[in-house]
Amino acid sequence: MRPKDLNPWDSPRAFYGTELRRKREEAGLSQEELGALVFCSGTYIGQMESATRRPTREMAKLLDAALNTDGILTRMCVAMEQASQHAEYFQLAAELESMASAICEYAPMIVPGLLQIPEYTRAYTRAARPLATEEDIDKNVTTRQERARLLDDPTCPELWFILHEIVLRTPVGGSRVMREQLTHIAELAERNRILVQVLPLAVGAHPLMNGMFALMSFTDAPPAVYTENSHSGQLLDAPTLVARYAKTYDLGRAVALSPDASLSLIRAAMEDFAA
Repeated sequence: MRPKDLNPWDSPRAFYGTELRRKREEAGLSQEELGALVFCSGTYIGQMESATRRPTREMAKLLDAALNTDGILTRMCVAMEQASQHAEYFQLAAELESMASAICEYAPMIVPGLLQIPEYTRAYTRAARPLATEEDIDKNVTTRQERARLLDDPTCPELWFILHEIVLRTPVGGSRVMREQLTHIAELAERNRILVQVLPLAVGAHPLMNGMFALMSFTDAPPAVYTENSHSGQLLDAPTLVARYAKTYDLGRAVALSPDASLSLIRAAMEDFAA
């Protein structure tokens, strides 16, 4: 990847990319040569240098060793992580989410974070973390709403969600909150801001049964997949594995209800919570 000039003061990640490029060039290495030393592609080195992607701590340690930089790249990586308000396992995924041109997510149990209203987030967080302080819960609500600013752009990223019917039927926060949450999802779909398909209970066994995941595509970088369970998450970018997730998502689309039928089911669930 041809290096691009960055203003190192634009962001911590831009500063990191500038420093990595400077130290690589001081070592007399090309991106491909450095990539070979740290077991990744030259393209990935270029993405870090151009601030398209942020390195993991493990990658930063390998870069420090290869460039003999006495741990500075690792310390900078840790500083970037600490600056983030997200859980450590979600930090890289959150950054990629903000740069994605398209996101396709499957939600088996709870409303995806990008679609949650504050009351839903608060109720879910309280149930998942019953000993959390109000300050911690408020912080979680604020972080989710900041992520949802992606929805303010009318065109990018393209957002496609497959929701299992369980998501619509589980009364997180009670009937009022669920009605408001489903109303929010329906309004986004009616405005053509998101595509939503519901996977009905009647389908039974289906291709998406292994759990939540989100496919993220980019205009200038390879796609990636984020998977998550209760207390951890994983970002995957191996091309063959990403392709398998993409095929699984396509199979899920095929067995889910159409967007129109899905919207009708969402509205019916809204009415059930109004009763």
